Amino acid sequence: MANVIIWNENIHEIENEEVKKIYPNGIHNCIKDFLSSDKALNIKTATLKEDQNGLTEGILNNCSVLIWWGHKAHEEVLDETVNLVQRRVLEGMGLIVLHSGHHSKIFKRLMGTNCNLTWREYGEKERLWICNPGHPICEGLDPHFELEMEEMYGEPFQVPSPDETLFTSWFEGGETFRSGLLYKRGNGQIFYFRPGHEAYPTYHNANVQKVIKNAINFVQPKSKVLWEDIHKPTPKSNRPKPIEKISKKGFSVGHPTEKK
Repeated sequence: MANVIIWNENIHEIENEEVKKIYPNGIHNCIKDFLSSDKALNIKTATLKEDQNGLTEGILNNCSVLIWWGHKAHEEVLDETVNLVQRRVLEGMGLIVLHSGHHSKIFKRLMGTNCNLTWREYGEKERLWICNPGHPICEGLDPHFELEMEEMYGEPFQVPSPDETLFTSWFEGGETFRSGLLYKRGNGQIFYFRPGHEAYPTYHNANVQKVIKNAINFVQPKSKVLWEDIHKPTPKSNRPKPIEKISKKGFSVGHPTEKK
């Protein structure tokens, strides 16, 4: 059983009547609804305005995959929340970042870049081409699929070179964009998936739903081995005894992370 949390700002759906018509219960609940058919998933939601952004340490410690959608309130996410999510990704929790989540604090933290891109909101047709038909995230999809109305994202997308590019998008205005990217940070798998502008019914599309379902299965942790928290001081007990017989040479001034 995989424990999935869908995190959403849930601001557009409250403030904008047109968005509310498309996602009356919020983007997070739309995603939860189509994932609920998979009985192997235990699905919960969390939103920005909840206490601790709905992502306490206890909740995240039991999370297998975190799905993240944000747009206009990236800076309102607590730094402590970002620290907790980063730690869990390094330990092995899967992270799926959707659409404008490319500018979220956590995605920029994990990428180490500003994650900027070009964009245009004209309701253009988007055609997504599959780059690796044999990848599990692409399973069950045709060589390409189309979304009749979407926001355009264009290159250059200022992120590190991905481990793999799974989707490339073409837009009606002529631009192309790397729209499905895989990364690994520590033990955690990260999948960025571009579609999902709040003004269009993207998450009602069966192909988009299929990609997200497949991505959950792919990025969920496969091992229970956790990475050591790199931010904690290293105790002297972590200094291993040599396997071979050696004699100490030179001198030591100690290490700044060592506990006295």
